[in-house]
Amino acid sequence: MKSIALVCGEFHRKSVEKMVEYAKKEAKSLGIQISDVVWVPGSFEVPLASSRLLSQENILGVACLGVIERGETDHGLVIGQAVLSSLLNLQIEHNKPIGLGIIGPGAENHHIAPRLDPHARSAISAVHSMID
Repeated sequence: MKSIALVCGEFHRKSVEKMVEYAKKEAKSLGIQISDVVWVPGSFEVPLASSRLLSQENILGVACLGVIERGETDHGLVIGQAVLSSLLNLQIEHNKPIGLGIIGPGAENHHIAPRLDPHARSAISAVHSMID
C-alpha cells in the first residue's frame, strides 16, 4: 500500500482535526495509507516538517493541512507565499508530491468551515495523482 504523511498546522487545531478526518477518508477511498500525522505550531513550520518526512524512503508524498487567516496586516499573505514557495521547491528537491490543503492566506471565519472537507480531500487526491 502507498504510504504518505500529513503535516498539520496546530494554530487552528479544531478545524485542522476535522481536515485530518476528511483526509483519512479520502486516502482510504484511494487505497493510500497515512503512516504519519505530524503537528507543527503553524504554517510557517510546515516546510521543515515536510522536508524531514519526504527524506524518508517509505514516504511517497505529503499532504499539508492548515489555515492562514486574514489579519490586520499582510503577515498572513507573506507567510502563505513563503510556505507555498518552499513547498514547491521541496517537491522538486525530493521528487515527491506535496498536496496543498492549507486554507488561505486571507481566510475569514466564514470561509473556513465550508473549505475543510474539499481542501483536505483535494490535498490527498493531488498527492495520489502524482505518486505514479
